[in-house]
Amino acid sequence: MDAVRTGGLGVLPLRDKTAVVIGGSSGIGAATVRRLAEHGASVVVGFHSGKDRAADLVAQLPGSGHQCVPMRIEDSSQLEDVARLVDREYGRCDVLVNSAGVTRKVPHADLRSLDDELFDALMRVNVRGPFAATRAFAPLLEKAGDAIVVNVSSLSGTTATGSNVAYCAAKAALDNLTMSLARVLGPAVRVIGVAPAAVDTGFVPGRDRQAILDQAGSTPLRVVVDPDDVAVSIIGAVTSFRISTGTTFLVDGGKHL
Repeated sequence: MDAVRTGGLGVLPLRDKTAVVIGGSSGIGAATVRRLAEHGASVVVGFHSGKDRAADLVAQLPGSGHQCVPMRIEDSSQLEDVARLVDREYGRCDVLVNSAGVTRKVPHADLRSLDDELFDALMRVNVRGPFAATRAFAPLLEKAGDAIVVNVSSLSGTTATGSNVAYCAAKAALDNLTMSLARVLGPAVRVIGVAPAAVDTGFVPGRDRQAILDQAGSTPLRVVVDPDDVAVSIIGAVTSFRISTGTTFLVDGGKHL
């Protein structure tokens, strides 16, 4: 059994740390990349199809040691290759952010339109992908000794009222996965989820800005959630929530109330 550590851990500094953000070329991922770099981390920006976006983002980051790398979260072998690259070039991974995700708007009552292919694709990207990424990077995270995995989830995993039935189920599964991984990877690695409500990113095809405004108007804080609002919450989880693991924090303006 590992020795019990004392408390008083304070704020985790990110200077000279290495962070990997999967799905880092746009939206919440890109905002998180910017915040991690501002805090002094060297950031590996994972992209699927947004190579130019990722390269432009890296060119704008403060500090040094940043790069963009293809990381298709459905491709487990590629994730293993990237983990080996990070080991060779950085020798450590202190922060892994699983921000890649996908969905499509399908009315919940329209069961026929949610066919097997779409259902499986949503599970593969939103659940298996974060698991495979964590599995690939686990040795590096454990070697760092005070590392963290952040899974970008959704309020949909709690309320089951998101873009479609399968997406809600996938995010609920991701929240459960966060708990399981936290239990097995501690004490060297914390695993935390951050679950926003609808974010103003254009992430859900078919959902216009008015739908975002209407949702924000129904919350106690009446604020439209911006990608940087989620990124700041992720930074808080990384640097400050150091006695928290296996939990998913809502970033929803009180929408769940």
